[in-house]
Amino acid sequence: MGTKRRRRGDGGMEENTMAILDTSCFSKSTQHVADDRLSFLEAVRSGFLVPENASAPTNKMYKAIFQILKVENSLDLIMSSYQLLLELDKRFPQVSLSVAEKSESSSPSSPQRNELVVVEEAWSPFSFGPDVSSCEKQDLDKVGGSLDAIAFHLLIGDLAKVAEEANTKTLDSKPLRNMLLFQYLVNVLEGDFVPRNLAFSESFDWIYVRESLLNMILVSRKIAYKGLIQDCLSAIFELSQFSMDCSHDVRSPETKLEEVTGKRHTAFALALPEIVKCTCVAVQKLLLMIIELDSSKKAADMEGQTTRADGVRTPAIEIILDELTYDKNILFPFFQALDKPRLKLDMIVQYLLKYIPKTSVRTRRSNGSTNDSTFGGVLKCFSNGNSTKSIVKKISTEVAQLLLAQAFQAYISLPSQHSTEYKEDIAGNSLPEICNSMISAFTCLKKTNEHTEILPFGKEALFTAAIMLSRSS
Repeated sequence: MGTKRRRRGDGGMEENTMAILDTSCFSKSTQHVADDRLSFLEAVRSGFLVPENASAPTNKMYKAIFQILKVENSLDLIMSSYQLLLELDKRFPQVSLSVAEKSESSSPSSPQRNELVVVEEAWSPFSFGPDVSSCEKQDLDKVGGSLDAIAFHLLIGDLAKVAEEANTKTLDSKPLRNMLLFQYLVNVLEGDFVPRNLAFSESFDWIYVRESLLNMILVSRKIAYKGLIQDCLSAIFELSQFSMDCSHDVRSPETKLEEVTGKRHTAFALALPEIVKCTCVAVQKLLLMIIELDSSKKAADMEGQTTRADGVRTPAIEIILDELTYDKNILFPFFQALDKPRLKLDMIVQYLLKYIPKTSVRTRRSNGSTNDSTFGGVLKCFSNGNSTKSIVKKISTEVAQLLLAQAFQAYISLPSQHSTEYKEDIAGNSLPEICNSMISAFTCLKKTNEHTEILPFGKEALFTAAIMLSRSS
């Protein structure tokens, strides 16, 4: 079951530090109050991060820092509270893994097991009990304190509005604040879920993951699970489009500065592109954790550890593939923004398998036939003229080029720690075979229609494949 530890705060330190902060002034926005809040944040940093043996801040102090992040309009205070919370969570993790001590009866050669350590009664930015007020569910700006599942879902929905809000004449602090708030919350979810999921993978005790913050959000009856996944996709689309627009802006720095100085906060306008980019990464991270949770839940279900209370839901990856099928406008932005090579490769293969004729998926191996659902198997289907014609009738030549190019990019981008054998297991073929199959697939796409033009990203993939072939020969 793991170990639970009680975190002891410094009551004297809390009293002295909180005295700096006038908690009754969170509804005001005077320079005096802002100065007090900056002093408070610096006092927390000095008192709890600088000393080597300092204890963690009390829950009351965590709540005050989080409240500053949620309601402030000053960029200095938003950034300072955000950074402070990240550093405190890194210094004082609420969930962690430690090496469990071996029992006297265990063999010296037996592998060491990790033990999950959870801090009891630790503060959390999430609240799933009845103490979350209804007004907090409706407006994140008006009330401090922890968020429930509905508020978190609403926050994700607001991310898709960032581009629209950023293009107004007066740039408000709200979009930046919401993006940093979301990044912090995803960081909290990751810090809680990852060690729990690792503990589950070793012990197959489902309760570790069942009690994770992420799982409690997803099983909440207050939110529409499918809607949350759809909003994540919308956020990735809008944020990635905004990032591309910023990166393709070729105007001179003087012209850009002239435009943003007319806005309320020049600093906000200058910080926006990088914060948008990091928020897009955070949304991907959230989706990846949900997919990993689905995988663990499936494994626990096969072991008979889940109950009716765990609920039944469609796996996130199926919802994502369905959305990409029905709305091809988000196809390119989604896969271009997705920077997880293994996940990208798996999703593209699954997407293409939906359009490949069933008989074409079968390939001969040792005079037998098997269902080849690897990347290499998909490429071979595109090397068959009849199969290729059938596929492009359903998804178009342009979409086929996009998916093959993105899948190839993901394949060659798999982390360097993965061995050649590992990559062969994923793709079903060696690197030279994959490169040859890529060239054959694009040749076949060209033959299906003499007017077909190989798009720039397709040419780039073909050039890479040719270079890799020449190096391997």
